[in-house]
Amino acid sequence: MNCRWPARHPMMCAAAMGKARGDEAYFQRSSLFWVTIIILSFGYYTWMIFWPESIPYQSLGPLGPFTQYLLKHHHTLVHAWYWLAWMIHVGESLYAIVLCKSKGITNTWTQLLWFLQTFLFGLASLYYLIAFRPKHQKQT
Repeated sequence: MNCRWPARHPMMCAAAMGKARGDEAYFQRSSLFWVTIIILSFGYYTWMIFWPESIPYQSLGPLGPFTQYLLKHHHTLVHAWYWLAWMIHVGESLYAIVLCKSKGITNTWTQLLWFLQTFLFGLASLYYLIAFRPKHQKQT
């Protein structure tokens, strides 16, 4: 992969160079499809939680009345699930660090990328790390 500036994004180059160097710097970016779905859904959920009065319910088709129903009749549950989802993402991102170490991904920057990507996108990121089969896995 050609990583001359500005042709490529620095993080993509680090990932590409990591593949060339070996397992210690392996990184795979999440699918754009899932990243988009997660950003839109978590964004909408955050909007529901913090600014429900600004949502144009009438303009959202069936999603508008459904959102109103949830907020009116299940307000506590909606809030609890929101924070639970974030806590699950924290757990997944910590597990990503454990997986990195167990699979021989020792590069600190790469581990940070896995942590951040998994925190933001959950299983859409963790899937690639779980599926990764290193050439020389550490013996535990």
